[in-house]
Amino acid sequence: MAHVVTEPCVKCRYTDCVTVCPVDCFHEDTEMLVIDPEVCIDCGACIPECPVQAIYAGDDVPEKWSSYTQLNADKSKTLPVLTEKKPPLAPPK
Repeated sequence: MAHVVTEPCVKCRYTDCVTVCPVDCFHEDTEMLVIDPEVCIDCGACIPECPVQAIYAGDDVPEKWSSYTQLNADKSKTLPVLTEKKPPLAPPK
């Protein structure tokens, strides 16, 4: 199952995870990143790179953020792919 970006990424949007992704599955909007579940190969390289612990394997997404699984799938269809590091919106919490 694909990985999922969850609530801690909102208004933070660190992009360290993007630089280690071997398949360019990250997309960005004005507040956060999302992962395209159809492109993600479930390698897990992105998880340790996230300074706010916002990325989870699909089966490990906390219940309180379960809606982010569908949000990632929906948003990734319309948002641009992000392939390079950018400045974050806010420092890690």
